[in-house]
Amino acid sequence: MSANNLLSYAGWTFLPNLVTGWIQSIYYGIIIRAGDPKPQPGTPRYQKHRRRIHISVILAYLLYTIYEADHNLWQEGDFYSLLGIPHDVDERSIKSRFRRLAALHHPDKVSTIQSRDVSEAFFVKIKLAQDTLLNPTKRFAYDRFGPDMLNWQHCSSIRDYLLVGLQSVAPAYVGSAILVGLLTVTGYLQWGRYWRYLAFLSLALLEFSTLTRPSYPRLLTRLLNPVLTAISTHPPLLPFQLLILAHKATITLFIALSQLAPLFQQQFPASVSSPQAVDPQQIIRLEQIAKANEVEASRLLALDMAPYAGDEPGVKELRGRIKEWLVQNTIRADPEVRDAVGRALGKRRVGAPVGAGIR
Repeated sequence: MSANNLLSYAGWTFLPNLVTGWIQSIYYGIIIRAGDPKPQPGTPRYQKHRRRIHISVILAYLLYTIYEADHNLWQEGDFYSLLGIPHDVDERSIKSRFRRLAALHHPDKVSTIQSRDVSEAFFVKIKLAQDTLLNPTKRFAYDRFGPDMLNWQHCSSIRDYLLVGLQSVAPAYVGSAILVGLLTVTGYLQWGRYWRYLAFLSLALLEFSTLTRPSYPRLLTRLLNPVLTAISTHPPLLPFQLLILAHKATITLFIALSQLAPLFQQQFPASVSSPQAVDPQQIIRLEQIAKANEVEASRLLALDMAPYAGDEPGVKELRGRIKEWLVQNTIRADPEVRDAVGRALGKRRVGAPVGAGIR
């Protein structure tokens, strides 16, 4: 991993919060007139503004990191841009272009020592580019694995390059899958886990398809490269460059989701009716309160029944009167019950009003 990538990933730890504070201060300085009070930290208005600015900063930094990776690829170049030839060039054009460049930059045609060193280094590069692209097997491997394939000296066929290439990328996927699984089980990747899984699987399918297909992926030939060449001077991407950008985008997306999760959870709190939103501790406390109330009600009832202790006829009479009171004041007092009884009595007495006969 290059130093630029390390700095880019390290920037996620402090840059979004730092830039959010700066932008919020500038925002208040523009929209709030001199002398008017500014929202104080901790107030709902301040938190709402900070949350929105923070989300915008994270999304902007996500796009910037992808642009930075693309810019670095553009600066590094590739064998096709080094020779100034298109991706679908034939062998004859490659040789012709190399002879033209060799005639201009051959070390024997440079007078000064310093210029000769520069020309010699450039000549070695274009010679390596020509040798690689003239060999169909190496050209296939270079388009998909990039300059790393130059170190695989023992490979002699497409199958050899594919086996070595797949073996080099497999540990990264296995390690990432284990890490994502552990973080999900421990509860660190609950929010946005669907999008993480989707991005991870999409990246794996894209890489496997790009590495094993004999032709360029349609994502390049029909979408990305036509758009890039139509709206800008950006050179067309090679398959290995597409995979580098896809890896960078996936990693930064994972980091961005981990930082966006608490912000969106504050903005869209979970519904109270959701079973996952209920705190288990609250349920335990409610259960304890209900049991305490039940015990207290039983104690009060026992105190009220104390004068009738041992008096079975008195207890029986009390129960009968309580039952009669409940019927008279609770059941019969209900409007629906009164109407039902009135309609029943009306069937017996013709002309009796609805609700009649209930006292």
